Formats: sequence, structure tokens, C-alpha cells
Amino acid sequence: MAVPTAPEQETQDRLHFLMLNIGHFLDHLFTLIFATVAAVALTREWGLGYAELLPYAAPGFFAFGAFALPAGWLADKWSREGMIAVYFIGIGMASVAASYVATPFQMGVALFVIGAFAAIYHPVGLAIVTEKWRNTGMRLAVNGVWGNLGVGSAALITGYCIDHGGWRSAFVYPGVLSIIVGLAYAWAMRTEILAGASLRAKVAAAQSSAPMTADYRAALFRISLIVFLTTALGSIIFQSTTFALPKVFDERLGGIAPTASVLGQMAFMVFAVASIGQVVVGHYLDRVGPRRVFMVAAALQVVFFGLMPGLRDWSALICALAFMLAAFGQIPINDYMIGRMAQGSMRARVYGLRYVVSFTVLALALPMISIIYQKWGFDTLFRVLAMAAFIILLAVMRLPERLPTPAPAAVTA
Repeated sequence: MAVPTAPEQETQDRLHFLMLNIGHFLDHLFTLIFATVAAVALTREWGLGYAELLPYAAPGFFAFGAFALPAGWLADKWSREGMIAVYFIGIGMASVAASYVATPFQMGVALFVIGAFAAIYHPVGLAIVTEKWRNTGMRLAVNGVWGNLGVGSAALITGYCIDHGGWRSAFVYPGVLSIIVGLAYAWAMRTEILAGASLRAKVAAAQSSAPMTADYRAALFRISLIVFLTTALGSIIFQSTTFALPKVFDERLGGIAPTASVLGQMAFMVFAVASIGQVVVGHYLDRVGPRRVFMVAAALQVVFFGLMPGLRDWSALICALAFMLAAFGQIPINDYMIGRMAQGSMRARVYGLRYVVSFTVLALALPMISIIYQKWGFDTLFRVLAMAAFIILLAVMRLPERLPTPAPAAVTA
């Protein structure tokens, strides 16, 4: 097979990165379709309250976490590109199947299957991004923006479908698109998929002899504790804001968002503008390191979560935009630290462990949101999130100014 020229390789890399970004977009889209469906459609069609519907989303987020580690392990042992193809096609088929459910229990099962396939993307896709290209901070930021747009588009697309075609179509159309993209990805990456196992073996053999000093081990342990603590608390913040925001807007933006479509547009606008935070963070991660950037993001969340209780209409919208800007900006920081410190042959598994923690907390956060909402309302939820952000700020202050890195492996594809 002919070796591609430099321009051809650049085009292939751009296509590869674009497809990975589309994958991140769809991953967050699929996991949040139900949030808007439950808030503005199923409460009427199935005659259940919003708090009663929330627990049926929990199996999907449990699977989102539980399957992340085996997905990362399989990607390291077999093929990362192959696992991404499985992700696209599998989650698309599961989403189409979800459009046929008739009971809350069936919806819970469908969301579990969607979550199982959704678990593949983060440990595998981020491992590819951090290993394949330089300027890791900015690459992760751009990839994160696509994920955020998926978060926002879930409310936008689902709200539009509810108003014009029914909630079931919100599962069908993205599902079909994902299957088509998955087939295209498998074809475009067919060489890498077939060579994946042998390449992973070369990387593992080269890095098995790479030395790890005592100082590096100590720093790795301390930073790992901070990463997993802030991952857990950050997941509570992410789940509470992204999942509950359509309902928050439904309750508080009645004066400026009278229909499901307008509500979806407002949520999309907040998520889209908040994505700028990741670009800013990505720019500074490669220049000043994660500690200072992380501290600023956490401090801003403390302030604006604390201001949110009691606000309505435009003031609530502006405050929500501010805390989402900081919350989304925080997302790529832990992934950046893992990408810098984890050995390449184990990177997908380390990302898998990180997302087991993250998405297990996501699943556990749903009952928390339900209980707090039923007993005290969203004002109390925002105060809880302010406390979580404050603990993150205290933990991040223990990070070193610069991250240590493992010895590199001299391996070429």
C-alpha cells in the first residue's frame, strides 16, 4: 500500500479529527435526548411527574460509567479506531430502537443500551486525540466544544421534534445519522483498524521498559487523587446543570421562553456560548499548565452558582450562561492531565477508569437531583453545586505548577 504524501496525510488527519469530533457531539446528544423528552413530553403522554421519570434515566448513566473501563481495555488490546466504529453503529441502532418503547421500564432498558455504547467514546476517542496530535490542550478543547454542542443540541433538536414530529423522531434521526457516520468511519480507518492490535503490542513492548522514578510515582499518586476527586465532584456539577437545565428553564424562563422550541433554543444558546470557555482553557493549558486555569474555573462556579437561587427570566439566563461557561471550561482539564501523565499503551484504560468514576457519579446524581427537586426545589440544588465547586477549588490548590511526564516510548507506526 502506497505511503500517503504530506498533503494527503494532513487531509486524512483532518478527516479523522472531524469524525472524532462528530462522535463527541453525538455521544452527548444521545445521552441527553431523554432529559428534554421527560421534561416537556412524557410528563403529559405517560401521566408521570418529572421526578418520577428521572430514575428511568439512571440505568443509562450507570452503563455510561460501568462500560467505560472494559471499552478502554478492549481498545488498548484490539483497536481504538475499531472501537469508535462499533460506538457509532451500536449507539445509532440503540437510539432507533428507543423510539419504539411504550412504557417507562422499556425506556429504562433502551437508555441502558444507549449508555453502554456511549461509554465507548470518551476513553477511546480521547486516547486517540491525546496520542495522535500535538497541542493537546487545544485539541481537547475543540473536541470538548463539539461535545458541548451535542449537549445543547439535545434540547434544541428534541424540542423541535416534540413540536413538529413527536418525541420518538428525536431518537430516530440522530440514530440513523450515527449509523451512516459509523460506516464511513470504518471505511476511512480500515487500515488502522486492521493494524490496531499489532501497533498496540509495539507500544506496550517499548513502554514496558520505560523507567518510572520515585518522584514521578509520588507526583502521580497525589495528582491522581486530585483528578479523581475533582472528576467526581465535577460530574455532579455537569450532570446537574446539563440534565436539569431544560426543566430549570421551563420553570424560570416562562416570560421569555413560552414554547418547547424556544426553550430548546435558549438551552442551546447557553451551551453553545459556554463552549467558548473550553477554547480559552485549551489555549492556556498548553501555556501556563492546569493549576491556575482550574482554580479560576472553580472560583467562577462558586460565585455564580451562589447567585442563581431566586433569579428568573433574563437574570436567570445570564447567570446560567456564566456558570455554564466556567463549568464547561473545566471539562478538558482532567483529560489534559491524564493525557500528559498516562503511558500511551495504557492511556485508554486510564481514561476508562476516569470515566467509570465520572459516569457512575452521573448516574448517582440523578436520584440526588430528584430528591432535592422534590423536597426543596432548584434553589437548594444550586447551593449544593456551589459547595461542590468550592471543594474542587481547595483540591486544585494542591496541584503542582507543572505536570511531570513519563518517559517517552520510541515507537513509530
